[in-house]
Amino acid sequence: MRPTRTVRRPGWIRVNTMAARLAIALIIGSALYFLTRSSFLVLAPGLVLSGAVWEVFTYVFVASDPLSVIFGALVIWSIGGALEATWGPKRLFYVAFGITVLAGAMTTLIALVDPAMRAHLFFGAWVMGTIVWVAYGLSYGRGQTNFWGIPVSGNVFALIGIGFVVLRAFYLRDWRPVAPEVLGIALLIGYLKLGSPRIWLLRFQSWRLQRQLRARSTHLRLIAKDRNTPRDSDRYLH
Repeated sequence: MRPTRTVRRPGWIRVNTMAARLAIALIIGSALYFLTRSSFLVLAPGLVLSGAVWEVFTYVFVASDPLSVIFGALVIWSIGGALEATWGPKRLFYVAFGITVLAGAMTTLIALVDPAMRAHLFFGAWVMGTIVWVAYGLSYGRGQTNFWGIPVSGNVFALIGIGFVVLRAFYLRDWRPVAPEVLGIALLIGYLKLGSPRIWLLRFQSWRLQRQLRARSTHLRLIAKDRNTPRDSDRYLH
């Protein structure tokens, strides 16, 4: 029998992908923020240091304005969907959500030594969008992709995403508002170049096992053959 082919209706958007779920979560989280205007949904380092640790997770799905909601959701759904096709849903989630959370946590730690950071409110929608954008470009590397129909290499595509962050910091004349984006990009590059913490843990365990085997081998001694023993001796029978 021939395999059945799933017929999709034109114009329907698949919502069973990780990229689509992240985009929908961003829209819902941003809507909740617009309805409540609660600072407990965005990342406020001063509040996190006071005990509101959930903000490190909730800020990921909050945008600052309607335009950011639209473009952030489109970037995560379209570019994130392309990444998911090659990476798989789990890796996309770990990179998009996990690195954004880590960037927020590190931003909070910086607020411990920089009190001016505590007065800022951070929205994670563009942090996650920037991470997905740069990850997509770096995944292509020297391969060709396109930016609004313009053929560019993957590395150039990633630089464009980084350029948005630099341009925003330049116009604001302050690096603090883009601290999560900068940290997220650094963490992403470290992950792509050096590997995940799980890989490093496996390498450490392998190194430790090899060291233990070498240490044990130093206690082993080779038993030399006794030259005075006759060849026809029955020593092997005892």
